[in-house]
Amino acid sequence: MRRAVLPAAALAGALALTGCGSGSGPDSGPGASKADLSVSSPYMPQPVSPDMAAGFLTITNQGGAKETLTSVSSDVAGRVTMHSTVGGAMREKTSFPIPAHGRLVFRSGGNHLMFEELKQAPKQGQHVTLKLTFAKSGPLTVEMPVRSATYNPSTGH
Repeated sequence: MRRAVLPAAALAGALALTGCGSGSGPDSGPGASKADLSVSSPYMPQPVSPDMAAGFLTITNQGGAKETLTSVSSDVAGRVTMHSTVGGAMREKTSFPIPAHGRLVFRSGGNHLMFEELKQAPKQGQHVTLKLTFAKSGPLTVEMPVRSATYNPSTGH
């Protein structure tokens, strides 16, 4: 009986090693080793300033790898900067991490985009096109609707 156990154990070990790196298991498949990004709830309140506006959106990463938002651009502004707000203090940031299976939220009173040096102030009902650039993933183009200056996303007004 002892002779049969040894070859069976060796076979089981070989089969276990064969399974390593075969692409099966909970951490494999589509999106396991890369980010899977989408954008929701984009909007820009109609600017009250002729040369500056804010923008808000949510970036969701359903993939198994973290990603980093490295820049934002738009043809309506000379530049678009990214900001965090902590304890009432606004700070410009050069990038924002987006965790695997997580979200990056830009909202009023928190992280936000600033459209600076506006070429023409967008009006309510129009759309602004922006390009989101990431460290590893390809860029995303987003159509951001311009809402009233007092728009509240939680009420839709």
